Amino acid sequence: MALEDDIRTLSETPLFDELGRDALRLVAFSADRVRLNAGDVLFREGEGADSGFVVVSGAITVERAGGAARSVGRGALLGELALISDVARPATATAREPSEVLKIARGLFSRLFEEYPDLARKLHGRLAARVQANVAELRSVEALLRK
Repeated sequence: MALEDDIRTLSETPLFDELGRDALRLVAFSADRVRLNAGDVLFREGEGADSGFVVVSGAITVERAGGAARSVGRGALLGELALISDVARPATATAREPSEVLKIARGLFSRLFEEYPDLARKLHGRLAARVQANVAELRSVEALLRK
């Protein structure tokens, strides 16, 4: 039953919601389940990143140094850029309460592109749009700082 629950969670997660059932099953079966206690750090700002995480249960607080914290719950995707590129974590993620996440390695994500080429085109477009939105946000912050 846990595999079916993971497939359902992935199907409701932005980015993974474009996947068909076979691809979702591959991700759910291949991902590592990580259990966290309240206060456990999932990852720290500045660390190298080689995977993304989907919150299965609980709540995770994501906070940048000197920035506002936000809390995310079931179905949230953390570290999406790490699924396609070698990046540093832009924030620290800490469990607010007992939580479970699926750890999705970059290699697994790459395998999806190889096995489902149509998916690669869809996801590439969605990721490109998110990167452009992040760049626009950074430019607006930069403009405010220059004033």
